[in-house]
Amino acid sequence: MPAFEMPPTSPEKGVSASVDPVTTYVVNRICIATGMALSEFRSRFEDAVPPLPLAQVRELVRRRSPWDEMVDLVQQAAPWGFLIYWTNDVDQLVRLAGDSDSAVAYLMGNHIIMERMFRYEPSVVMYAPLHAAIWSRRSDGQAFFTIDKPSDQFGSFGDPRVAAVGFELDAKLASLLEHLHLRVPDRLGEQRPPGLRGH
Repeated sequence: MPAFEMPPTSPEKGVSASVDPVTTYVVNRICIATGMALSEFRSRFEDAVPPLPLAQVRELVRRRSPWDEMVDLVQQAAPWGFLIYWTNDVDQLVRLAGDSDSAVAYLMGNHIIMERMFRYEPSVVMYAPLHAAIWSRRSDGQAFFTIDKPSDQFGSFGDPRVAAVGFELDAKLASLLEHLHLRVPDRLGEQRPPGLRGH
C-alpha cells in the first residue's frame, strides 16, 4: 500500500541520545483457536477491522489539514481502534507449490496511536502497524489468530512513554478479541516490560 506523509514532530518532543546496535528482547506470540473455519473468522475479523480509508487520508495530507481532522477520521473509521493497512492472502501462491494449508497476513494498526510513540522513537514503525495472521491447516480446517503481544514489541525500545502506549494497545487488542468471541489470554493483561539486553 502506498505510503503517506505524517506531520513533522517538533524537536522538543525528544531525540534519542544514542542508538544501540543490537537489542535482544523476549516477545510473547499469542495464538488463539477460533473454533471457526478460516473464511468465517476472516469475515468477522475484517468487519471489525476495516481497511484504512486511504483516499480520505491522502486528501487530508494533500490539504495539509490539521492533525485533529486525521484523528476524527480514524476514530470514525476504526470502531475497535484498528484498521487494515495491508493484506496478504497467500493461498493461490502456495497452491502452486502443492501446499494445502491456508493463511492470510495483515498489517493492522492505527496511525494516530503510532504517532504518539513515533514522536519519541521513530523506529517504532518496525512494529506499527502490528503484524497478524489468520491461518488454518487442511487437516482440521479450524482457523487460528496469531499476533505478537504489542507491549513486548514497543517495550523493547526502553522508553516508558512508548511502553505505555504498548500497554494501551494490549488493552485494545483484548477488547477486539472479546468482540470476536475469542478467549483473551491472561498474558495479554500482564503489564510488565519484556526482558531486555542492549539498553
